[in-house]
This record gives sequence, structure tokens and C-alpha cells, in this order.
Amino acid sequence: MVDFLAENNLCGQAVLRIVSRGNAIIAELLRLSDFIPPVFRLKDKSDQHKYGDIVCDFSYFKGPEYYDGKLENKPELQDLDEEFRENNIEILSRFYLAFESVHKYIVDLNRYLDDLHEGVYIQQTLETVLLNEDGKQLLCEALYLYGVMLLVIDQKIEGEVRERMLVSYYRYSAARSSADSNLDDICKLLRSTCYSSQPGAKRPANYPESYFQRVPISSTFISMVIGRLRSDDIYNQVSAYPLPEHRSTALANQAAMLYVCLYFSPSILHTQQAKMREIVDKYFPDNWVISIYMGITVNLVEAWEPYKAAKTALNYTLESANIKEQASRYAASMESLRPQVLQLLKEGFLREEIILDNIPKLLNCLRDCNVTIRWLMLHSAESAYDLNNKRLRQIKDQVLHDSKYNVKILFQLLLDTAQFEFTLKEMFKQMLSEKQIKWESFQKEGSERMTELAEVFSGVKPLTRVEKNENLQAWFREISKQIESLNYEDSTAAGRKTVQLIQALVEVQEFHQLESNLQVCQFLADTRKFLHQMIRTINIKEEVLITMQIVGDLSYAWQIIDSFTLIMQESIRVNPSMVTKLRATFLKLASALDLPLLRINQANSADLLSVSQFYSGELVAYVRKVLQIIPESMFTSLAKIIKLQIHDIMEVPTRLDKDKLKDYSQLGARYEVDPKQLLEDGIRKELVKRVAYALHKGLIFNPKAKSSELMPKLKEMAATMDGFYRSFEYIQDYVSIYGLKIWQEEVSRIINYNVEQECNSFLRAKIQDWQSVHQSTHIPIPKFPSVDESATFIGRLCREILRITDPKVTCYIDQMNTWYDLKSHHEVTNNRLFSEIQNTLGTFGLNGLDRLLCFMIVKELQNFLVWIQRTVLKDKAALDVFKAMLGAVNPIQGIVGNASKVYASAVAKTQKIWSAYLEVIMKVGQMQILRQQIANELNYSCKFDSKHLAAALDNLNKSLLADIEAHYQDPSLPYPKEDNTLLYDITAHLEAAGIHNPLNKIYITTKRLPYFPIINFLFVIAQLPRLLYNKNRGMTCKKATDAVDWPPLVLGMLTLLKQFHSRYTQQFLALIGQFIRSIMEQCTSQKIPDMPSDVVGALMFLEDYVKYTKLSRKVAEAHVPSFIFDEFRTIL
Repeated sequence: MVDFLAENNLCGQAVLRIVSRGNAIIAELLRLSDFIPPVFRLKDKSDQHKYGDIVCDFSYFKGPEYYDGKLENKPELQDLDEEFRENNIEILSRFYLAFESVHKYIVDLNRYLDDLHEGVYIQQTLETVLLNEDGKQLLCEALYLYGVMLLVIDQKIEGEVRERMLVSYYRYSAARSSADSNLDDICKLLRSTCYSSQPGAKRPANYPESYFQRVPISSTFISMVIGRLRSDDIYNQVSAYPLPEHRSTALANQAAMLYVCLYFSPSILHTQQAKMREIVDKYFPDNWVISIYMGITVNLVEAWEPYKAAKTALNYTLESANIKEQASRYAASMESLRPQVLQLLKEGFLREEIILDNIPKLLNCLRDCNVTIRWLMLHSAESAYDLNNKRLRQIKDQVLHDSKYNVKILFQLLLDTAQFEFTLKEMFKQMLSEKQIKWESFQKEGSERMTELAEVFSGVKPLTRVEKNENLQAWFREISKQIESLNYEDSTAAGRKTVQLIQALVEVQEFHQLESNLQVCQFLADTRKFLHQMIRTINIKEEVLITMQIVGDLSYAWQIIDSFTLIMQESIRVNPSMVTKLRATFLKLASALDLPLLRINQANSADLLSVSQFYSGELVAYVRKVLQIIPESMFTSLAKIIKLQIHDIMEVPTRLDKDKLKDYSQLGARYEVDPKQLLEDGIRKELVKRVAYALHKGLIFNPKAKSSELMPKLKEMAATMDGFYRSFEYIQDYVSIYGLKIWQEEVSRIINYNVEQECNSFLRAKIQDWQSVHQSTHIPIPKFPSVDESATFIGRLCREILRITDPKVTCYIDQMNTWYDLKSHHEVTNNRLFSEIQNTLGTFGLNGLDRLLCFMIVKELQNFLVWIQRTVLKDKAALDVFKAMLGAVNPIQGIVGNASKVYASAVAKTQKIWSAYLEVIMKVGQMQILRQQIANELNYSCKFDSKHLAAALDNLNKSLLADIEAHYQDPSLPYPKEDNTLLYDITAHLEAAGIHNPLNKIYITTKRLPYFPIINFLFVIAQLPRLLYNKNRGMTCKKATDAVDWPPLVLGMLTLLKQFHSRYTQQFLALIGQFIRSIMEQCTSQKIPDMPSDVVGALMFLEDYVKYTKLSRKVAEAHVPSFIFDEFRTIL
């Protein structure tokens, strides 16, 4: 008969593929459970308030029109819904595919069973498949894995969350319109069961059997699978555990399968006492906590509480006397096994001959150790007992008391057993690989000894006092030939024959009185020794390694091992050499990966890589977590060094007198570091944790403080960061790492990540942690709860700078790069602020601040345009004014008659819109000033610290611009193609080096707006009466209570106009020019000698506009006669 798993056996391959897919689905569900967007849980009141109307459970399907209508009536909800879709559709699709694959799995399994029933597979029926060993295993696994999937989904992804995700996917995807979509079936299968994995939560009625019966499965199939699991040893595990008291451990995997499959036939659990008694007697006579899949533990006391037959049957196991007997037995095992294993682990004790002579004893010791560890770990696990349940609490207390449970001793036994197992396996593998070579060398040695003895008895070879004996000569030659004829391949026959040869050599020594000759005796003894070695060597079988693999299974501890983490870390801290024993424990834990990967591998599935990556990634993450104690210990030392570096050790001057050398050696304030094995990733992780925390805590500002805390906190933060940097520099040689490289990479990552998170609040499609290029699973940057409207420290810093330089309360003097308080006239801050930020956060910090300001400007401008379109351009009275004004100023080259009245009337009629307009313009102008200051600081530090880089970037920028200009003059000349990222890449470098002008930047895309030049012109002349020209300070506000700061006003207006077509700017400047000419004409006709203050203001605006945009003076003089400018300059 064809092998059931052969590639040409369609029946076997079909079920193998189903089981392989089942293991892959569970891995995907476990992977995704860590990526559930928190918003679907709706735990926070803020989330409920914000997203309550767009995140619905299955109640949505009762009346989708009601929910959709609610959305249509509120434009802001529509906008939020669209943003939510953009941010979550990718992860929702991934979840939906996982849910769909669970449904497809059971559909495919049912189809396979129907095919078997209908005879699609020739000569195969359900009965014949269950008679085959592989077939029986696979069919049992197929049902069991479906049950595990459902339990994992309910445990890891709560019912309400599933419903909300499925409804959101239904609303946002094309699935609702797709005819072949099975979304309805998936929703029926995965609707909420009301189960909660929270401790103390009440279990729903008929759970999980009603959940398991949502998709009907053949009752015959279920009954036959349970029958096989009840009666057979389907994996032949009992052979690896010969002792009867180990039987429940031998059948533990099968017991877990049976536990899950019984929920498909709840009548057995409820009423069939005899069957349940049989199951408990066979599988659970001495245990009640089981691991069902990759360390997911279940306590049968709780799980079988609602089922009468199951509960009654289990009561015998849970009798106090039985619990005491089992716990005491394992307590005694612990005491006897520890010294045994320690003896075996002594240096040099485990030698080849000892292993070969004692294979059964060593295996028995391994079995006892593993069985003891398994029972104690499972039955003492915190996760297995709900402490709100009185009975469970009593059972746990009795187990801990009667087993004399000591977590440290159990952990020590686990470590020692893992080390012993690892050593034994490695030695056995080595012996197995050398088995044939050694056997053949012993055979050759034995044969040669016999040949030499034959020659001795021939009388030819001189050996003292040995007479010639032809019979012995012939006999020894024959023995030599017999030894040579032994066949390695036929180990059984060779072993039997070798025993006979040893016996013959003993007898020849006795019968022929050969004892008298010591040399002959020695030859015979050597040959017997070689033959004995051959028997030992032939007994090195792979079955021993397989038994060790089965016995050493630690998959049940995949999750509960985490409870030992603190003990592991403490033992490493006290004794770093403990890492070698831990290595063996982690390798033992890694063997758990074989369980889900076996079938995937057999099926040659493409899922092998992703599933193995997931589980090995989980294991590596755990190993990193344990070993994190090493860098933590190092950073504890580092904290002391930081304290010394900042407070105790003085900076050594560049030049130093010889007699003062001793003063600066500061021998008292040194701290020794013991550089043990420190892992670079761990060091990076700890560095990131500490620096991120320092930045979070150090940059929290109190807006109500009398004087700003900004500079003091920046100075303090700079000292902290400098301390970190210097102590890291100090320690790098001890632990052989590139300290500066690590420092720069990690600090830049922290700052860039925080900038990215802060900018998320301005983005519709937010960058999630798992999408971020700056975030890492191995070296995660911690997220802290926000303390104000900002998400991170960089936002708090930026908003504090904006608060203290607010144009409403400060006045910016451009020539001095300084902000003064409007009321007290005291200096608030100046450009040294940006040097301080550079000292504290470095170039990355300044650059990040610059990026954040860009996002803020974009947001302000976008909101401003929406406001204009929805408010100003919808106001009929205002539009009438703009229309009348447009008529009054035409032709624009002419002069407006009765100018003062016309302009004053237009400004007065539109007065109500200017305060909101001013606020935005001032905000944008203020942020542009800050961006200019940042660019200056970046450019200065770049030229100072990296002059070659600054020069290279400057030259490259100029040459690129020259090439682009040349291309526009002559299109045949080269220009970067669309797929060429050169311009994009160089921009990032130029901005980081401060080689750019923020005022030239286009922040948003805009559409044509009616009356836009007129609106801006009226806005500017509306502000002029509030301003006054001062020879020392330039344009300043007349009253401190009615604040208008000139530089932000000019720069804000310049930035706004820059976003539109240049003709708007031309028209705006022409209107300003016409205003100046018209008012001057009116003054001349009325014989007013002084230039009006509004004209001075308008001329100052033109002057500053030309200065900031670096345009030619001719631009202004095109609209204002030069004689007016000449007269204006005499006033200055």
C-alpha cells in the first residue's frame, strides 16, 4: 500500500495541507493579537466620545441605514470616518484574512470529510484513514486545531473587538458588494460569545460548546476521533516513557487534544459517566492543569465545572489525599534528583564510556527530571488558577504546601536538567556521527591482534618461551577472519557474533593454560576490550536521541516560563556565568517550535518561513528580555559615572601647569566598571529607555510659571545629556563598543520617532508604530502618556517656544534677533535659545523642531483657507464691499478719488473679519521667524563643525539650480527624471544643514480665490492705524493692549501670498502702491505737509517685503514713484 503521506497519495496530502494550514492560521492569529488597534476596544472615554458613532458592533447590521444616515448628516463625522478608514484599512484587511482563513479551514475540512464519504479518494474511507497511523494522527489534529483556533480567537481578540473590526471592514472594503464574499458566514462564526479572559469574569452559558457548534461538523467523524484519542496511543509516546507513573506525561499532548475535541461532543462531558471516568483514569489521574497548544494552559477544575459527568470523574483526582500523594511524590523527586544531576554535571564526569555503559540510567534520570519539572511548573503556575475562585485557591495552596514548592529550587533544577540534556545530546550526536569510523577501527585493531597471536604460535615470531602450536595458530587466524567478516550494516547479527567471539577468547585462555604468558594474556584482553567497544558502539542508536527529544519537550512552558524571568535576571546579576546554563534552557525551549512546524514542513508549505519566524521571534524577544539585566546593570553603574562626570569631575583644561596635574587627576572620584558580556542591543535598548525617559521628564513646562522655565530646563537637560554622552564615551572601551556611533544612532532615532508621533496629530493617514522606520521591536522607543495637548516632549518644547514668543505679548526686533515683553520691555528670549536647543538635542532636535513647525504652518494655512471659503466668501455684505472696492480701484495704475473715505469705509464695513485674519497671519509669521532662526543656527553649526560638508552641499545646491535654470532656457539640456530622487534627497540634507530659506517654501496647494488680493490689501491697511513708526525700533504697536507685531505680520502675509500664483502678489503690491499714491495725492491737494502714518506704514511694508523676499527694489518702485520713496527715507 502507498505510504499515506507520499506525494502521490492525494487523500493523505489533502488532509496534511489542511493541518499544515491550521498551524499557520494559529500563528497568524497569535501574531495579529499584538496589533489590535486600541481604538477598537473603546476603553477610554475620549475614544468612545470621538469614535463611538463610527465604530459599531453587529448591532450595525440591524439598521445600517440609521448609522449611515447619522454619518451623512454630519460632515465632520464623514471626515473622521474617512481618516479612520485610511489609518486602519490595512490592519483590518489583515485581520479579516485571518478570520476568513479560519472559516475556510473548517469548510475545507468538511469538504474533505464529504469527499471521503462519497468515495472521491479511491479505496479510502474515514475508517481506513483512521486505521492508518499517519491518517489517524492527522484527522485528530485537524479537529483539534480548529478547536484551538476558536479558543485562541476568543482568548486573544475579544468578541466585541472582533465584531467592531468585522463591521468596519464590511463598511470600508469592497466585500459588501462582492457576490462571492462569505462575510456573512464569517460574522456568524465569529460573533461575540460574551467570553472574557479577564480574571474573575463570569463564564457564558454553554460555552464553548455552542461556539464550537456554529459550523456543523459530521458527528460520526467527531465520535470516531474522540474514540481514537480515548483508546489509542496515537503518537506511540508510551515507548519513550516505560514507567507506568509517567503515563499521563507520555500522553499529555494527546490529553490536550482530547480536552479540546470533547467540546465538539458535549454530551460526553455532561452525561456519559463511564467514558469520562475512563478518560480521567487514563489521562488525568494525577494532573489537572494542562497545556493545550504552545503553552496555553487550562485548569480542568474550572473548565469542567459546568459538566456533571466530567466534574464527577475529576473529583477522584482532586481528592485531598490524592493531591497530597502527588505533591509529596514530586517533592521527594526534587530532593533526590538535584544531587544526581549536579553529580552528572561535574566537570569530566560525563565521558564517552560512562554514557555508553549507562544509557538507560541516564535516560531514566532525564525522564524523572522532566516529569517533575512539568508537573510542578504547570500545577504551581499563577495563570492556571483564578484566585477569585475559592476552590482553586485551596487546591493551589495545598499543592504549594505539600510539594514544599520553592521557585528558586525548581528553577535551578530546570537549569541543571537543561544543561545535562544539552551536554548529553551533543555528546551523543558526536558519538553517532563517529559511530561507523570507531566501530571499524576497533574491528581492525581486534583482527590485527589475533593475526599477531597466530604468528606468535607459528614459532616464527620471537616471543619468549612460546612453543609452536599449529592448532592455536590456525584457531587465532580463524578468529581474525571472523572479526574481519563482521558486518556493520547488519548490527543485530554482528552483535550476536561479537558476544560469541568474546566468549571463545575467554575459553581459549582457560583451556590452553595461556594465563602463564602475560603477553599472550594481554593480547587476548585487548582483543576482548575492542570487541566490547564494538558492541557498545553498535548500541549507539538514533532512537536514544529521539527519546531525549520527546522527553525534553518544554512546549508546555512557552508562556509560563515568563514567571521565572525575574529569578533568571537576578541569578545573572549575581553570577554572570549563569548565562551558559540559561543558553541550554533557551535551546530546550526552542524545541517547542517543532510542534507547530512539523506538519507545515511535511506539507512543504510556503508558510514555513513566516510561522518559524514568528515563534523564533517570540523566543528571541524573550531571551532579549531576560538578558536585558546585563545592560541594566551596566547603566546602574553608568548612573554613578554620570553623577561623577557632572558634579565631581572637573573638565581638564587644554593647557595645564605641571604642578597642578595632581589636582586634576581627581583620584578620589573614580568608579571602576567590570565589563562582563554586555550585549550591544541590550545596551542600545537600555540607553534608549533612559534617554527617552530623561527627555520626557526633563521637558515638561508649567505655562503658569511667572518666568518661563524654558531656558533653565534646557540647560539642565543639556547637562544631563552631556553626562550621558561623556559617561557613555568613558565606558565604551571597557565593553568594546562604538559608543559615539550608538549614541548618535539611538538619540537621532528617539528624536525622529517623537517628531513623527507629534506630527501624526497633523496627518490624516497616521504612521502607526509598526509602520514607523524609527521604531523597533528589539530596541523599542518607549511611549509616555501625554501631559498636555502635545503627544511628546518635542511638541511640548515647540509649544512652549511659541507661547513665550507669542506676538500678542511680545515684540520681535529683527536686527537684534530678540523678543521683548510688550508691557515690561524686558528681554524674553533671543537667538541663544536655539544654540541651547542644539546643545541639548543636537542637530536632530533642531531639525525635528523645524519639521514640526512646518506641519503647524501647513495646518494653520489649511484651516485659514477653509475659514475664508466657508465664512468670508459666503458673507454677502463683505462680498459687496470687495466688489465695490474692485470698481473703485480700477484702473489700478490710476489714483482713487476721495481716497481716505473710500479706504476707511471699506475697512470699517469688513472690520469683524480682521481679528481672526490677523491671528492666523501673526501665527504663521511667528513660526516663520522661528524657522529662520533654526536655519541660521543649523547653518552656523554645520559650517563650524563640518565645514567640508557645508561647502559641498552649498556647491551641489548651486550647481543643481544652475542646471535646472539652464534646462528651462534650453529644454534639450539634462534635467532629473521623475524617478530620480536626487532633488528630494538633497533637500533633506540642505534643510538639516540650514541651507534653505523658509520664506520661499510652498506649504500647501491652493485654488483660485475671488477678490483675494483685495482682501489681503484691506487687511494690511486695516492694521496700519494700530502701528507707529519708531526710529529706534521700527514699526511698533501704538498700545500694548492692542498688540500687533510688525515682523510676524509682514512674514505671515508674505508666506500666505507665496502659496498662490505670483499674479496675486503683483496685484496686491499694485494695490498697496495705489493706496500710497492716492493718499499722497490727497495730502498734496489738501496741503498737508507731513507724510501720513498710514503711508509710512505702507512704505515700510513694501521696503520689508522687498528685503525679506530678496527681490529687486524695482519691484516696489514699479508701483510707487521714486520721489515718494526719497521723501520717505528722509523721515527714517
